[in-house]
Amino acid sequence: MTSTHAFWLAGRLATGEDSFDVHSPWDGRLVGTVSVPTDAQVEEAVAAAYAVTAEFSATPAHVRAAALDHVSKRLAERTEEIAQLISAENGKPIKWARGEVGRAVSVFRFAAEEARRFNGGEAQRLDTDAGGVGRLALTRRFVKGPVLGIAPFNFPLNLCAHKVAPAIAVGAPIILKPAPATPLSGLILGELLAETDLPAGSWSVLPVANEKMPALVKDERLPVISFTGSDTVGYAIQQSVPHKHCTLELGGNAAAVVLADWSSEADLEWAATRIATFSNYQAGQSCISVQRVIADASVYDRLVEKVVAKVQAQVTGDPSDSATDVGPLVSEDAAKRVETWVDEAVSAGAKLLTGGKREGASYEPTVLAEVPAGVKLATEEVFGPVLTLTRVENTDEAFAAVNDSKFGLQTGVFTRDIQVAFRAHRELEVGGVVVGDAPSYRADQMPYGGVKQSGVGREGVRYAMDDYTYERVLVLTGLDI
Repeated sequence: MTSTHAFWLAGRLATGEDSFDVHSPWDGRLVGTVSVPTDAQVEEAVAAAYAVTAEFSATPAHVRAAALDHVSKRLAERTEEIAQLISAENGKPIKWARGEVGRAVSVFRFAAEEARRFNGGEAQRLDTDAGGVGRLALTRRFVKGPVLGIAPFNFPLNLCAHKVAPAIAVGAPIILKPAPATPLSGLILGELLAETDLPAGSWSVLPVANEKMPALVKDERLPVISFTGSDTVGYAIQQSVPHKHCTLELGGNAAAVVLADWSSEADLEWAATRIATFSNYQAGQSCISVQRVIADASVYDRLVEKVVAKVQAQVTGDPSDSATDVGPLVSEDAAKRVETWVDEAVSAGAKLLTGGKREGASYEPTVLAEVPAGVKLATEEVFGPVLTLTRVENTDEAFAAVNDSKFGLQTGVFTRDIQVAFRAHRELEVGGVVVGDAPSYRADQMPYGGVKQSGVGREGVRYAMDDYTYERVLVLTGLDI
């Protein structure tokens, strides 16, 4: 029998009156039972975060850095245990789950390093005009207040880390709300934070029910919201609190562009391998998984043959098996939605090159060509192991096809032409351009986020720290400088 997992309220373990079960999307087994906080307990956590803001923001940098270093170290020590938990509650293949833990280790380490560097201030002499003689401006950053971090299911540890670590680094209290499908990984972070000397009230991990979130979102004591998830929910949050600072990391239908100069056998093998891998890793449940492949006509046929073969070679099945590349989606409903979208595209005239079958929560890695404009697969984020192929005649057409999307998160451009690389950086309407690789590359210390309907603001430890703080200027007068 599985015991009920408590949540973390203002730094201490607590249980509520209700609970819910977490099941494996692979085999339906019970992974854990999680206690749900009452309205009074949520209020207690918010009040504690608000009350501790001044104390926490004044905490010495070495204290915050030591806490972050501790969490990083403990995640590394417990890698296999946590990876198995991620795989069980999310359905993610164990090899990808291990990689996710490794990334979270780095996020907390990066945050510790940034905490030590943060807020030294920038001095600016103001005597560039006569009215500023004898004056010096010192600009430093100060926390906006407690942060409400709302995390998704697809990276249940690392995307919680991206909310929590920057908040601790700047001294902003945080209330973390993990996804209801995958709360156990977020609760693990609570275990590790409880081993540190951070002040009581500076953090909570609350598995609040989705239907209870509007009140929490609107609470004036939480002036910063960091949300990762769907564009529908993200923009609903933003519209409900237009006066708050919202960082929204939303969806995408990322493109991999293969241009004419990427034409050798080795080049196409590399591109096909990366495309096949990163259209299917996490069962396609990544905001930057490859959904669209846009290839120059001169390499299209050779590339398609290789991509289809490599997609068919993806090992699907039990996520606990180290040989598995592609596991189930997070739920059977999610797989049914993907099935519906693929069926719609095929009925409208798309050519199914491989895949297209569902079994429970699992969906076969799928490749389609000649997808008509207007179907969901052509315009929306599929969030499943599906990619589409498009032939173009030149770079102009390729870049126009990338930009013909309401999303703009990241794009991969396979080219060796440095001028084309800079052109891509200049012209593509996305938050990141990856040259020589798939759009799915993300280093956790670099800025990450999108344009258009892919969101606002940036993650990446230092960039999130900027989002959680604001600049305040101190002007000193009567100085001989």
